[in-house]
Amino acid sequence: MKELSFIHRFEPALTPDLPPLLLLHGTGGDENDLISLGKMISPGAALLSPRGKVLENGMPRFFRRLAEGVFDEADVKARANELADFIAEAREAYGLQAPVGVGFSNGANIAAALLMLRPEALAGAVLLRAMVPLSEPPKADLAGKGVLMLSGSMDPIIPAENSERLAEFLSESGASVKHTVLPVGHGLSQQDLSLTQNWFLNR
Repeated sequence: MKELSFIHRFEPALTPDLPPLLLLHGTGGDENDLISLGKMISPGAALLSPRGKVLENGMPRFFRRLAEGVFDEADVKARANELADFIAEAREAYGLQAPVGVGFSNGANIAAALLMLRPEALAGAVLLRAMVPLSEPPKADLAGKGVLMLSGSMDPIIPAENSERLAEFLSESGASVKHTVLPVGHGLSQQDLSLTQNWFLNR
């Protein structure tokens, strides 16, 4: 494994023409968490899975929060830029095209922040249980980027209007957004898997 700026796991592509996936874990996860999900949703794609550098009570995250649902926005910006730099490093080291971000919870929020702050870093994104990461996001040009957002109607952490606001912002920035609200909570379900598989097949 090459020495890059994030601890990470890399699985080379088995099917060369598929876009690589950038797998971004939720709070308490690590670089191994979403590998099996990545293999299921886009079989044969290269997988790049970094570990978040922030520790909250010993649990890895991609940025700091002040309370549940209240983010340290200065840290969000710094960490999104740091992650975008890692993606550029990894693309050079492994010979990759721009990846599609696949993030769950905290990982989905940093992926959304990447789209807002460093849109060139991602070719598109799957945001599983995402919230608005920045209260006043900068204008971003997301033309040509597809985004799948899957939210839970019974999610105790994310208010419905928050995820709707994120979908609206991404759409207004030019992304092709498909936002589906599932009858589930914060955890992932079989529906998340099948909808994400279909999205990759049809993108």
